[in-house]
Amino acid sequence: MRDGIYTLANDAVYDQLVALLNSIEANAGRDFPICVIAYDNRLDKIRAEISNRSQVTLLEDPAILQRWRNFSLQVWQTHSTALQQWQSKGIPSVYRLNCNHRYAAFDLDAPFDRFLYLDADTLLLNSPKLFFENLDCHDFVTYDFQFKDPSHIFNLYSEKLGQCFSAEQLKQIFCSGCFAARRGLFSEQQRDRLIQQLAAGESEVLYLSAPNQSVLNYMALRSSLSIHNLALHLPESIRTGNAVTSTHFEQRGMQLFDRDRRLTYLHYIGLSPLIFQAVCRGENLDFPYRNLFLDYRYFHQPNLRPRFRQPLRPHNALPSLPQRVLRKIGVR
Repeated sequence: MRDGIYTLANDAVYDQLVALLNSIEANAGRDFPICVIAYDNRLDKIRAEISNRSQVTLLEDPAILQRWRNFSLQVWQTHSTALQQWQSKGIPSVYRLNCNHRYAAFDLDAPFDRFLYLDADTLLLNSPKLFFENLDCHDFVTYDFQFKDPSHIFNLYSEKLGQCFSAEQLKQIFCSGCFAARRGLFSEQQRDRLIQQLAAGESEVLYLSAPNQSVLNYMALRSSLSIHNLALHLPESIRTGNAVTSTHFEQRGMQLFDRDRRLTYLHYIGLSPLIFQAVCRGENLDFPYRNLFLDYRYFHQPNLRPRFRQPLRPHNALPSLPQRVLRKIGVR
């Protein structure tokens, strides 16, 4: 049985991907298998990077990706208004359709029997063994606190929600940026059944602003899979937070600690890739746990780590008046 870690990326998240790959090498082992699923065909920098990493492969097989694109389109064709709403905003098909390429991890032709999926804007900070050990007796293993906010998973105003899922099931919802599972969980027959159920009216439970996350949760819960959330089941003495929105984590070396408990991973959720690109170009933008990101981004290239000469400014600060003038006239 082959275990591995997937992520989803293109050149737009190159700096974050390098940091993630280095964090996996440092905390899971230099030879731990990794597969980058292609978000789209902007992959020149990624191909060059992984050519120097024997443990990293690229999944860009159009047949695999198209299977899951077709499935995603079929899902949203069952919804009464989704495609029309997106088209009115200039989105020609499913909103963020390429995010659904992550479903390729379930494909029978995918390389790993069991896998941990991590978004490219994460850092692995501890061994992933907790995820794989729990896959021995569960179909899905997650580790997050999304259950506290189901409004970003399902349409809470849908009358169908309570008919589709019990209150206990709704406590099992999870963020699509970190989950462990097996390939083959969703056969073609099972996907067809899900489409039929959605077409019968259940599609109204889906949340249009985070389509890949909503559909993934629907797939797992509606298939009655065993979902084990470490955030709910780990002892208090071990359990930690994992989102960049938590401000109390303490960096020690190249690790983060949550009240003396070492984090398993950190998710820079909500931060634009443009921020990471700018910082790596030398712009002195502040964001939470920036030094930790830079430690891993330049793990193998410390001499290339940016040396900031400008005053520190928050990543979400508005441009200054001179900057706005220059941008308006097209100088910058």
